[in-house]
Amino acid sequence: MGRGRFVVLEGIEGAGKSTHSAFLAGWLREKGIAVVAAREPGGTALGERLREILLDPEVTGMPPLAELLLMFAARSASLNEVIRPALEAGSWVICDRFVDSSYAYQSRGRGIPPEYVQALEQQVLDGLRPDLTILLDAPVSVGLSRKDNPQGGDRFERESREFFERVRAGYLDRAAVGGDSYCVVDASRSLEAVQTDLKDAVGELAGL
Repeated sequence: MGRGRFVVLEGIEGAGKSTHSAFLAGWLREKGIAVVAAREPGGTALGERLREILLDPEVTGMPPLAELLLMFAARSASLNEVIRPALEAGSWVICDRFVDSSYAYQSRGRGIPPEYVQALEQQVLDGLRPDLTILLDAPVSVGLSRKDNPQGGDRFERESREFFERVRAGYLDRAAVGGDSYCVVDASRSLEAVQTDLKDAVGELAGL
């Protein structure tokens, strides 16, 4: 059995990553493909504990570098416990966020030098790259309107519009230099239109 395929969905808050990740996993299973779902941060016992800390709005004043290190700690656990074993077993992995989130959020959004992210990427990923990264792109106003929360949302959702504009720009820059392994999908459209594009992109990778 050959190595499975690794597909990542990225995007700002409200772009629909969780919804579309679940849709893709279900669609591939209908086609007879074994799929393991993953998410960042999370997906392991350690990752879920770190997720609670990273998203907790009561955790204030977290240094950007601490945030980056916690993200990579959760990523390391997910790689070791979920992603690599699934790929080696021949399953596909559909992951809600991966390393591009660190370039977009912690580097472009928080101002950490990209060289810091790159150094951690080299150590933690050890050469692993997604076969396909789908950027669900939408204007910040659209994404935030979908996440309106009278209680204020999680620690990231409470960030300013300017922060998310920087994050979106970071994602688009990554996609612009990423070559054929990136696919940018206009996520401001209807659910059906987005999912048609997702099936086309992933279906091509799967030979469907």
